[in-house]
Amino acid sequence: MPYLEKTTAQENETVSIYYEDHGHGQPIILIHGWPLSSEMWEYQVPALVDAGFRVIKYDRRGFGRSSRPYEGYNYHSMSEDLNDLIQKLDLEDVILAGFSMGGGELGQYVGTYGCNKISKLIFISSIAPYMLKTEDNPDGAPEEVFEDMKKNVKKDRAGFLKGFGEGFVNYEELKDRVSEGQLDYNFNIAVGASPKGTLDCIDAFGKTDLRAALKKINVPTLFIHGDADNIVPSKPTSEQGHELVKDSKLEIIEGAPHGLYVTHTEELNKILLDFIK
Repeated sequence: MPYLEKTTAQENETVSIYYEDHGHGQPIILIHGWPLSSEMWEYQVPALVDAGFRVIKYDRRGFGRSSRPYEGYNYHSMSEDLNDLIQKLDLEDVILAGFSMGGGELGQYVGTYGCNKISKLIFISSIAPYMLKTEDNPDGAPEEVFEDMKKNVKKDRAGFLKGFGEGFVNYEELKDRVSEGQLDYNFNIAVGASPKGTLDCIDAFGKTDLRAALKKINVPTLFIHGDADNIVPSKPTSEQGHELVKDSKLEIIEGAPHGLYVTHTEELNKILLDFIK
């Protein structure tokens, strides 16, 4: 299995990042959400490969088949992982697509490394640019939301993830679009992640201000969000991002929850392909 092997100066640990590389053509890197892994892209990879793209997906440190360091669950370290993967594979003209927490890697990557190697950016149900409610970000979520999440992860991580998974896809309202089997599959992925990584990432996606980073974007950019997303509010994230990024596009999928990649697969894939083609 292919891995990016790196030794981090910050954490003084060797980190292994698992990735898969499929197809040929212009590269597109898919970055998964919390608390999942790159397996979430099961229904997007074939559509993108069949459309003539080289599709690369990887597991964030601490998740999936990547190693589980004790530190480094912040966007500076995680965007460095992304940059190292781009360098390892010698990629140019890259399309980056980040789901939920994965949108943070996109924002921090641009803030740190710029857009020289990037062709297009796609933020899907993304937390970027800023989830936390502050005086100058009134539409964000109160800090107590994230502190409660951390408290519940510390107390009963498996129990919390079980309930979180149902809210992730608005299960009670969308049972006709998502099966119990899919819920179980998501749970198995999530509960298998690093407990420390699962915990620390809450501060990363909940409290990192990426507004200045998004203002640096100078490539075609698309924001996609569901109007029934009960996990990540669209106003401080996709809607605000659309306002910050000049000439960006915003697509709102009617009735779609946070996990729209599995409940509204056809709609999402069409939007993706229309944009990247």
